[in-house]
Amino acid sequence: MHPILIDFGFFQLPTYGVLVALGVMVGLVTLKIRGDRSGMDGARLVDVALWIVIWALLGAKGLLVLVELPRYLGDPGQILGLFRAGGVFLGGFIAAVVAGVVLMRRYQLPALRTMDAIIPSLALGHAIGRIGCLMAGCCWGRVCELPWAVTYTDPQAAANVGTPLHVALHPFPAYAAIFNFALYGFLEWLYGRRLAPGRVFSAYLMLYGLGRFALEWTRGDESRGFVFSGLLSTSQLIGLVLFIIGVGLNLWISRRSDQ
Repeated sequence: MHPILIDFGFFQLPTYGVLVALGVMVGLVTLKIRGDRSGMDGARLVDVALWIVIWALLGAKGLLVLVELPRYLGDPGQILGLFRAGGVFLGGFIAAVVAGVVLMRRYQLPALRTMDAIIPSLALGHAIGRIGCLMAGCCWGRVCELPWAVTYTDPQAAANVGTPLHVALHPFPAYAAIFNFALYGFLEWLYGRRLAPGRVFSAYLMLYGLGRFALEWTRGDESRGFVFSGLLSTSQLIGLVLFIIGVGLNLWISRRSDQ
């Protein structure tokens, strides 16, 4: 892959960081367009989303450090590698939801309607960021003998995040990118149907939770954290929780609509 996009010698521009930034920008642009078209204040939504992005990045890095705490305690210098690659999306998602609730209360925005507007752009930005993940070599997959397996060869990827080199692996980031692009398309279509507030957000929680749970079986970076004596990864557990919350939210919306 290609973990370093441009190497100036005295300064390296990481591909992962560039694509994450691109994902954020594309997400914000589509959010403003979606908000304005639906009669909401697109500029205000972008303002809220920018703060959510900041907290999401902190949450993603924070959960990564937590699930790999022995590694970072043993070599604190590896924390600097967080600026080049890495981060647990679900940690970022949880931090983003918490920050979103606080910000929406502050700006007096309708919570469910606001989350419906934001969530398709989140899926789109996540998809673009996953391409950066593939380029950086992080979140690599299990050993794979399928025709589309990828083999990492860049020593920089191994130095940054411990990517195994010269081994055919499942392209987990590519799977995740394709899944999130498809999820974005579906959520955008669903948003256009003008459903009851919260339907789009609950659909994301259910679909992403299930999709992430399934895709995790192709992951190979064993240090990412496991629960229940290694039965599930941390991400799978959180994915199940998101699915349950999505189902509960959807049922609550249905009951409220029937009243």
